Amino acid sequence: GLVIDGQTLNIIFQGGLEEKFLALTKHCRSVLCCRSTPLQKSMVVKLVRRQLKVMTLSIGDGANDVSMIQAADVGIGISGQEGMQAVMASDFAISRFKHLKKLLLVHGHWCYARLAKMVIYFFYKNVSYVNLLFWYQFFCGFSGSTMIDYWQMIFFNLFFTSVPPLLFGVLDKDVTAETLLDLPELYKNGQ
Repeated sequence: GLVIDGQTLNIIFQGGLEEKFLALTKHCRSVLCCRSTPLQKSMVVKLVRRQLKVMTLSIGDGANDVSMIQAADVGIGISGQEGMQAVMASDFAISRFKHLKKLLLVHGHWCYARLAKMVIYFFYKNVSYVNLLFWYQFFCGFSGSTMIDYWQMIFFNLFFTSVPPLLFGVLDKDVTAETLLDLPELYKNGQ
């Protein structure tokens, strides 16, 4: 692991040593930045995003973490003693750090699986609707008339666009939470 403080980060960013810093951090399992300013935190996140071209996640619990949370792809705020500024700036909020594992491994997996199925569903819904209109144009001699009344089209889109996502969101759990927590490698299958 690597522990780096704010003064050292200042030297790295002012001296143009970002590439060497990233090369060093690639060999570490974990990197901890302590005693750093909010600007330095966000600069580290932006550096990792820009140079390594990876998705970043930032976790913070106070107002000094807001810029870091906003610079990351995914921001998680921990509500606690330092106020609610990090929670207000984040994408997700948790009450304690111990809930992070369940948020990422369980709810992250379920969300990814649900979104993948919903994308396929919406393609199917739109293809079936357009296919119906396409073949009707052969029947009516390409006159441009519509087969479906305007109100029926609105209710078709309303029903088939709102009800299935609600059902998937509530009912679809491909693997139980206990299994996902016991086998963290299942998270990589979706990717």
